[in-house]
Amino acid sequence: MPRMGIWLILASVVVILDQLTKYVVVSGMSYGETWHIASFFDLVHVRNTGAAFSFLAGHSGWQRWFFIALAVGVSIWLLRMLAHHAAEALMACALALVLGGAVGNVIDRVARGSVVDFLSFHLGEHYWPAFNVADSAICVGVALMLLDQFRKRPGEDDAPEPHNQG
Repeated sequence: MPRMGIWLILASVVVILDQLTKYVVVSGMSYGETWHIASFFDLVHVRNTGAAFSFLAGHSGWQRWFFIALAVGVSIWLLRMLAHHAAEALMACALALVLGGAVGNVIDRVARGSVVDFLSFHLGEHYWPAFNVADSAICVGVALMLLDQFRKRPGEDDAPEPHNQG
């Protein structure tokens, strides 16, 4: 269990950074306000009632409770997976990042009814959907999970298995 504690701390750091940055945005910017920081980056104050890329955002409100329930269920599953993989640094780090991101966004859904997004990257007039620290942690976590799956494991042989040509 000692290793599990390290990963829970990482997940907690993600939640704290996510909530702190969202607090700064909500308290320092009006809803809909944009601050131009660089030719490719703006800080914005927007809300997302849907999921990634505003999926289901235009619905009547049922999606809030659906995404809360989904995030709670996924978080429980992530905790179980984290306990199982706590000794595997890359996978455990990935799971902790996704867990922290999921919890950060579910806090917003419970407290505000929507997720605060504020990081807006663009190339000219072509904008990537705004996102937040929790979303970033989830994406990095998923990328690390994929990397872990493609890594060569100790004891794996490089030679392909022979085909049975009977």
